[in-house]
Amino acid sequence: MNLKGERVASDLIKELSNIFLTEVKDEDLKNVTLTYASVTNDLSFAKVYFTTLDDYKKDKVLKDINNASGYFRSMLAKRLDIRHIPEIRFIYDDSIEYGKKIEEVIKEINEK
Repeated sequence: MNLKGERVASDLIKELSNIFLTEVKDEDLKNVTLTYASVTNDLSFAKVYFTTLDDYKKDKVLKDINNASGYFRSMLAKRLDIRHIPEIRFIYDDSIEYGKKIEEVIKEINEK
């Protein structure tokens, strides 16, 4: 990702976080934390990674958040000063769960 792509990705996370906090009415979506974003070089497509506090609701949240991606794009168009808002695809970030599993394995090894 080039410098402009990194800036756009950073702006996407910042503004989407504000939208989730202030505009979204669904309580399940208010518990979403955006962790990372990547944007293609031509700025036409973005992957936004997220995690949620309620792991057992992650499938519902993933479905709801991707269904509302058009709404998020329209809100971003009002807030960001770029010519074309990238198409957004939300992906559940399981790296935190993976890190917890690794930590448990290390703890178990150290106890033995």
